[in-house]
Amino acid sequence: MTDYKDHFSADAKGYALYRPDYPAELFAFLAGQLKRHELAWDCATGNGQAACGLARHFREVVGTDASTRQIEHAVAHPAVSYRMAAAENSGLEAASVDLVTVAQAAHWFDLPLFYDEVKRVSRPGGVLALWCYERLGVDPGIDPLIEYFYTHILGPYWPPERRWVEGGYRDLPFPFQEERVPAFEMRVEWSLDQLMGYFATWSAVKAYRAATNQDPLPALRASLETRWISNEGRKTIKWPLSLRLGRVAVA
Repeated sequence: MTDYKDHFSADAKGYALYRPDYPAELFAFLAGQLKRHELAWDCATGNGQAACGLARHFREVVGTDASTRQIEHAVAHPAVSYRMAAAENSGLEAASVDLVTVAQAAHWFDLPLFYDEVKRVSRPGGVLALWCYERLGVDPGIDPLIEYFYTHILGPYWPPERRWVEGGYRDLPFPFQEERVPAFEMRVEWSLDQLMGYFATWSAVKAYRAATNQDPLPALRASLETRWISNEGRKTIKWPLSLRLGRVAVA
């Protein structure tokens, strides 16, 4: 296993509770790119969000993650099996996988080694899909406060790999026959408590706490409370989702 940069295992429970779900339309689109729907591999599955979405369209889904704690908090599904494995060493049989997916994690990989593994396990006609979601949007009153927090408070504490996400994976090396894809968006209705739980899962928040021995979230919450005006106490949170999709092996 290559060096594994683990920014999330320490709060695997929070990650499972406070990360938004991917849209059902995304998984339907991915399934529509394939003739076979026998096996999908969700690499760096985390809490299994993407794996469970894929399970609606594939006979079997294998979700792998290098973190045992993430696997322990993964959502159970009868069509999904979870295992601990590195991205570049899945343990899957050669030429056995119809679809490989990586949700919000490819920027942490040793990409050349991972891509070699994708080529090894993919069937003829197989597809690789990588996606990430960028900065969230709430409303004109809230968004500037979050942007200031992201850029000016946490800026020095984001890992360098974050640049790939900020660019929507557009500059990520991708040596496959690429297909055009539609736009997708993640959307949830959340309370301020839920939004703060999401912020607590950010790697830069953890790095800030470790470096300064202080928590940046109470001050953020205080500023957000002054503008969190909602009759039901919830607001619509949106994330633009960026997708790269490629044919691994031509049928």
